[in-house]
Amino acid sequence: MGVVSGFIKYSMFVFNFIFWVCGSIILGIAIYARTSKIGQEIIRGEASGMNTRTAANLLIAVGTIIMVLGFLGCCGALKENRCMLLLFFVGLLVIVIIQIVVGVVGLSFKTKIEKAFKKSFEHEVMTLSKDDPQSQTFQKNLEKMQEKFKCCGLIRGAADWGKNFNKYGGSCECTSSVLNDCVDYPGKHVYRESCGQHIINYLKKNMVIVAGVAFGVAVIEILGLIFSYVLWRQIGPN
Repeated sequence: MGVVSGFIKYSMFVFNFIFWVCGSIILGIAIYARTSKIGQEIIRGEASGMNTRTAANLLIAVGTIIMVLGFLGCCGALKENRCMLLLFFVGLLVIVIIQIVVGVVGLSFKTKIEKAFKKSFEHEVMTLSKDDPQSQTFQKNLEKMQEKFKCCGLIRGAADWGKNFNKYGGSCECTSSVLNDCVDYPGKHVYRESCGQHIINYLKKNMVIVAGVAFGVAVIEILGLIFSYVLWRQIGPN
C-alpha cells in the first residue's frame, strides 16, 4: 500500500461530508415539495402541474445521487478503499460532463426561451379584455401580480387591459418616486414596466446568479476529482 497524504485524505472526507449534507438538504426539500399540502396544491394547478411534478422528481433524483456520491467519497477516503474512490470519481465526472452539456444547451437556447415567453404572453394578453369566467380568473391573478411586483399589463402596459382597465387599473397606479418608473395613461399615473417584461427581467437576473453558482460548484467538483484521483493513486493496488 502506498504512502497516503493525511491532508488529501481528510480534505476528501470533509469535501464529501459537505457534499453529502447538500444532497440530503436537496432531497429533503424535494420530498417536502412533492408530498406536502402546499406542494400538492401547486402540482394540481392547471398552469404548472406537469413542470412542477417533473422538477420535484428531478430534484429527488439529484439529491439521491449526490448523497450516494458523498457516501462513497467519505467511506473511500476514510477506509482508503480504491474501489469506492473510483466509483466516486466516475460518478462525479459524469455529473460534471452533464453540467457542461446542460450549460452549453442553456446558453444556446437562451434567446429561444425568451421568445417562447413573449409568444405565450401575446396569447394570454387577449384574455385581459374579455368577460368570461375563465378570463376573469386570469385577470384577477394578474391584478395581484401588478400589486406585488409594481407592473402593469402583460406586454404593452396599461393598454393591454382594454375596456377592463377601469376595473383592474387600480393595481397599476404608480406610487414610485422614480420618474422613469411611471407613465401617464388616460385618467391614471401607472407603472411603465409590463408584468411580462418583469418576469423576463427576473429570469435573466436569476440566470446570471445560477450561472455563478454553477461555476462555483463546478470548481469544487473539479477539486473533488483531483483529490480523489490523487488519493486513489497514493493508496495504490492492494
